[in-house]
Amino acid sequence: MNIYIINGPNLNLLGIREKSIYGEQGFESFFEDLKTQFPSVNLHYYQSNVEGELINKLHEIGFIADGIIFNAGGYTHTSVAIADAIAGITSPVIEVHISNVYAREEYRHVSLMAKNCKGVISGFGLASYKLALDSIL
Repeated sequence: MNIYIINGPNLNLLGIREKSIYGEQGFESFFEDLKTQFPSVNLHYYQSNVEGELINKLHEIGFIADGIIFNAGGYTHTSVAIADAIAGITSPVIEVHISNVYAREEYRHVSLMAKNCKGVISGFGLASYKLALDSIL
């Protein structure tokens, strides 16, 4: 089983930025822990701060992946193009957020992607990714 995790803008700064919101662990070390917990799953990871690169990755893997766990960061609330890319692929996508977006600024309460995703997981820290992975499996 091939599962892809895609992170969008600023998520390369996990463990450094706004620790009170996003925690102290960097994503790379969390990803290594996740691979150890799920040795029978082929986990792949991609991160970009660039909207078009995220869309290109969705197009590249969106017909071959068994599942995609996607944290689009701020693009969640602004990118019609990413929402359209998710609508155009066949692999199931689960939208994840580390923070509880509904406890934050009002503009974060709207996801343009959610209607094209299998589900949304928000507010469980990095465990949101594990919950998404569990739901795919």
